[in-house]
Amino acid sequence: MNKIINYKDFDNVEIRVGTIIEAVENNHLKKPSIILKIDFGSEIGIKKSSAQLIKNYTVSNLINKQIAAVTNFEPKQIGNLISEVLVLGFPDADNEPILIVPDLKVKNGGKLY
Repeated sequence: MNKIINYKDFDNVEIRVGTIIEAVENNHLKKPSIILKIDFGSEIGIKKSSAQLIKNYTVSNLINKQIAAVTNFEPKQIGNLISEVLVLGFPDADNEPILIVPDLKVKNGGKLY
């Protein structure tokens, strides 16, 4: 069952678009992940994130991909990395993430509405 929230709750979540400019596998965690550097434009800048994407993505096919991420959560320690943004996706049939991406190129930093 969906929990009903008011619009202000949604409006407080900063879901922005950014372009992945660097991706490196991190196999030093219990569940391997990919460390991403994402460019969110001049207002937000470049942020790091750790995302468990290895099942559906390679490092090379992530470079220059635009993705959606929450940019205003508190940073979170993940292994030896501080993850600054939460990359968003939907689960595939095996409960592995499929990234949320715009189908046309948009300006980095644009806010979801």
